[in-house]
Amino acid sequence: MSEKIKYTGNEKCDKNGNIICSIGGEALMEGIMMRSPKGYAQVVRNPQGELVIEKKRQLPFGAGNKFLNLPVVRGSIKLADSLVVGMRALFNSAEISATEDDPAYTPTKFDLWVEKKLGDKAMNVIMGISLVLALIISVTLFFILPLVISSPIEKYLLEPFIKNAWLVHFLSRAVEGIVRITIFLIYMLAVSRMKEIRRVFMYHGAEHKTIHCYEHRLDLTVENVRKMSKHHPRCGTAFLFVVMIISILLFAIVPSFSTEATGYSIVVSNGILAYILNILLRLVLLPVVAGIAYEFNRYAGAHDNKLTKILRAPGMAMQRFTTVEPEDDMIELAIIALTEALNIENEVPDYSAKETEATDAEEKIIGAADENEAEVSAYDNENAESSETVAE
Repeated sequence: MSEKIKYTGNEKCDKNGNIICSIGGEALMEGIMMRSPKGYAQVVRNPQGELVIEKKRQLPFGAGNKFLNLPVVRGSIKLADSLVVGMRALFNSAEISATEDDPAYTPTKFDLWVEKKLGDKAMNVIMGISLVLALIISVTLFFILPLVISSPIEKYLLEPFIKNAWLVHFLSRAVEGIVRITIFLIYMLAVSRMKEIRRVFMYHGAEHKTIHCYEHRLDLTVENVRKMSKHHPRCGTAFLFVVMIISILLFAIVPSFSTEATGYSIVVSNGILAYILNILLRLVLLPVVAGIAYEFNRYAGAHDNKLTKILRAPGMAMQRFTTVEPEDDMIELAIIALTEALNIENEVPDYSAKETEATDAEEKIIGAADENEAEVSAYDNENAESSETVAE
């Protein structure tokens, strides 16, 4: 298949003439979602091999609100919005790609009970519960466990030998950050060996390659996309790594709670209370960390020089875990997702219709809704940053 896009010449470009794409993507279960500042296009392959395409014009949360779009503030808002939209898309793709239509499939008693009790609301309830569980696991792995490990190191290995209280505090936060990064790397390495997740990572690679192809102004063909790199500087994986690095620096500046006066701590009555307050402190500062990380990634994604290459190198290296070379049908699906998202964004208002897919799969268009067209138009008039970099 081929998408012959007519580039307008008005696209935002870097110094090398490559387009800075405003489309961000997310790999799903047997599919990809491409999201523009004005909506999203989700393409998922069902068990029969058909492509289910869902398109919707939908502004991000806080669009048009000047305060929520201030630097640093906008980062945490966009992160929360991406989590909600991304989680919904992931659950939707899992439902589409599931094997309920398989004659051998038999619903479990739990499935039948949930369907009977909740009906059409079942998916939203399950998604909410899953999101809460995911947050609990994330807080335990990436906040509580690193703090538990770094605290005795601070007390028994650093404080007895280093007299400078701030240096002890900084080194302890550095140990905490290293533990957090190590846990994250082990987690990514472990899940990458799972068959289902490996296929998601293949779609992740297809997403990156397709966006690269568009940014290089090439026709969106499997051959052209295949040549592109599966690593991309605006990847969400790189964003998470930046979040971890910035958290080390920010937590090192802010005093911690302790049962002992060390010169750079806030004294509380007991150790359990100190742990709870330190965890809450990190959660409260997380939006600040996300906001700073977003501004960094936004700048690094829009500039290509020696400094930005060095700064984003760790995040690029982490994509070795999270991207895998895709199959041709995955690339074809990614091409459709990107062109549909570009059509919503109207970055390329004149491009040829898609050729018949190689698989001759029937497309099922769901909810091509334009009910918020007036709101989108108002957003266009109020915002000059329609080509803003969007983290994938």
